[in-house]
Amino acid sequence: MVSNVGGIDRIVRIVIGIALLSLLFILPGDARWWGLVGLVPLATGLFRNCPLYGLFGFSTCPLKKSDR
Repeated sequence: MVSNVGGIDRIVRIVIGIALLSLLFILPGDARWWGLVGLVPLATGLFRNCPLYGLFGFSTCPLKKSDR
């Protein structure tokens, strides 16, 4: 699997994912289940791969020395 999520992008995704997941414990009633949306940015940050980036040919990873 090719990485297409770079350093700062990865950190932001993980932080946003954790923040959204915290809604499971903060929001009352059925609205709290919206916190599960946080699994998407958390997973893409942890695995360093975003399917939408791949679909559009976008990458925030720095180029390797051999790619220059």
